[in-house]
Amino acid sequence: MLALLLLAVAVGLSNFAASIGIGVSGVSRGLRIRVAVVFGLFEAGMPVAGLVLGRSLAADLGQAARWLGAGVLIAVGVVGLAQAWRSRDADASSRPARSWRTGRVLLSGLALSSDNLAVGFVLGAYHTGLPLAAAVFGVVSVAMSLAGLELGARIGIATGDRSELIASAVLIAVGTAIAAGAF
Repeated sequence: MLALLLLAVAVGLSNFAASIGIGVSGVSRGLRIRVAVVFGLFEAGMPVAGLVLGRSLAADLGQAARWLGAGVLIAVGVVGLAQAWRSRDADASSRPARSWRTGRVLLSGLALSSDNLAVGFVLGAYHTGLPLAAAVFGVVSVAMSLAGLELGARIGIATGDRSELIASAVLIAVGTAIAAGAF
């Protein structure tokens, strides 16, 4: 059980880092719930999908999935950066709802968890119960995402009107770190 928990924390670090970036731009209660649920579901579901897909298919996707996920996160960050530059004069309270619609949260969740397909092989090799593993991954991801959002929100308050620029830069940095193999 300890190994499963440590594995869940290890794969949840990218969600924590991305949640800090999202939180910097400001988070409403609704956004907080969407991020936690979406990140938790993807984090729990991708290892299960990896186990179901089988070793050969997921092994082929393993490296490509990491690059794809990194590319999507960088793209989301770049789009956010462009939006932030265009709306610098807009009311700061309207930005978070517009910037972090459900589609963008879903895309980020998918990108962050795409490399977790390979984790399914580890679960299969150690004969870990699939429902238990999914539950642990999901709960740990939700907790780490909420902690990241809270930390990011505090940073966002301190950075003021530059918060959306910082949020986008953090997502680009997380995508770059994933591409480099840091997560």
